[in-house]
Amino acid sequence: MRTTKKLLIIITVLFIFCSIGCRTNSAAEKKVSNPAEVSERWTEKQAWAWYEKQSWPVGCNFIPSTAINQLEMWQADTFDAPTIDRELSWAQQLGFNSMRVFLHDLAWKQDSKGLIKRMEKFLEIANSHNINIMFVLLDSCWDPHPQIGKQHEPKPHVHNSGWLQSPHIDLLKDPSRHDELKGYVQGVIKHFRNDKRILMWDIYNEPANTNGSSYGQFEPQNKSALQLQLLQKAVKWARDARPSQPLTVGVWAWEWGKNEKKPALNEFSLANSDIITFHSYSPPQEVTRLVTILKEYNRPIICSEYMIRPGNSKFQ
Repeated sequence: MRTTKKLLIIITVLFIFCSIGCRTNSAAEKKVSNPAEVSERWTEKQAWAWYEKQSWPVGCNFIPSTAINQLEMWQADTFDAPTIDRELSWAQQLGFNSMRVFLHDLAWKQDSKGLIKRMEKFLEIANSHNINIMFVLLDSCWDPHPQIGKQHEPKPHVHNSGWLQSPHIDLLKDPSRHDELKGYVQGVIKHFRNDKRILMWDIYNEPANTNGSSYGQFEPQNKSALQLQLLQKAVKWARDARPSQPLTVGVWAWEWGKNEKKPALNEFSLANSDIITFHSYSPPQEVTRLVTILKEYNRPIICSEYMIRPGNSKFQ
């Protein structure tokens, strides 16, 4: 076991997320028009109709305690259904009804049929505990050099000591290779596009996060531009897969205030998300400010990451 104590699993299983119902009467879609916007984005009416059918989403970012990262979770040799079942039962006991779960493009590259089979098993387990899933397809955070196969052991007391970016930094830095990910994004979504056990699809976790405190020396200086290129393609691929579930790209870098120009990645993310999601590890008063800004988009809002005790972002 990577970790052993029941309470530790639930509290440190990455980050909590919750829902904020924020309907306004503003003509928000006119305010956020974007020439890069995908034409098939849900209307506000569709977004609210979907939201009103959902239970209030409360949950966390989940990985079983026997996996150090997404690859160890999903590879055939280390997919641990008994642990997943046990730990999701604990989540259910806490009142969680949703989980945000990361995939990895290398798991698809290594064994696409096997990955689909294991995702089916995972959804079966989650559904048995009345938990819906938000799958994350791509990720900008932590180690930019993922490798298929056996993963290294955790480093004690180091946060996310083995977490992986998806895709590999070499692929990201070469836009001519971005299309290598199309089969992964569309293959996963097409298989599950009508699966009611899936809450939504999170296309890209924290694009342009340069991981300055851990892997910053390996990151390209133009990472934001590279990831915007990839994100634009990934959203289009996801739309073309025709999912019945909503798409989202979580906003996480808050360099702007109300009525100020937003970074291009945030502008694109907000203009192309069916449901608005965001990350914040700030105290309640700052979260309130951010929600006030996001309410202008007149769509359901879900906070998909929070909770860092030193920053006064707590369960209370």
